[in-house]
Amino acid sequence: MLIERYETGKRMSQAVTYGGFVFLAGQVAIDAPGASVREQTTNILARITTLLESIGSNPTRILSATIWLADISEFEEMNIVWDAWVPSGHAPARATVEAKLAGPEFTVEIGMIAAVGN
Repeated sequence: MLIERYETGKRMSQAVTYGGFVFLAGQVAIDAPGASVREQTTNILARITTLLESIGSNPTRILSATIWLADISEFEEMNIVWDAWVPSGHAPARATVEAKLAGPEFTVEIGMIAAVGN
């Protein structure tokens, strides 16, 4: 089977497809550093939608999501955006944990696995 890498840099690819699956790297709010958890989550989910669509997938095809929060007390704020974004009836398996992120300007990071196709 063919392995394809997307937006590949020196250290990582933003997405990798293999065997009908797409594996997304953890996404941070590169367009909204230092913004609120809601704004960062909105930015990240828009980026994820764009990545999935560019590969031939979409949010209804997400199988699993991992969410890292710099402060778990922001869980409900993140969920307000998440709940509005996830298509009804298509909630993936999900884990959310508190973790120290790459820099203090980032409060949320989200990684996903999705099926490729419609």
